[in-house]
Amino acid sequence: MAVRSLEERVAALEADVARLKQECVNGTAKPWWKEIWGTAKNDPAYEEAMRLGREYRDSLRPKDDEDTEG
Repeated sequence: MAVRSLEERVAALEADVARLKQECVNGTAKPWWKEIWGTAKNDPAYEEAMRLGREYRDSLRPKDDEDTEG
C-alpha cells in the first residue's frame, strides 16, 4: 500500500466533504431509511424479531388487575 503524504490525505478528505455537501444541496443524497426500506419484507427472522419486541414491550406494561389496587 502506498504511503500518502498528509497533504494528499487532507486534499482527498476535502474533496469528499465537498462532494457530500454538493449532494446535500442538490438533494441527490437519499436518506438512510430510504436505502433500506423494504429489505426485510417477508423475512421470517425479521417478523420473529418484531414479535419478540412486541412481546417484551407488552410484558413491561402494568396488567389490568395491577392497575386497580384497593
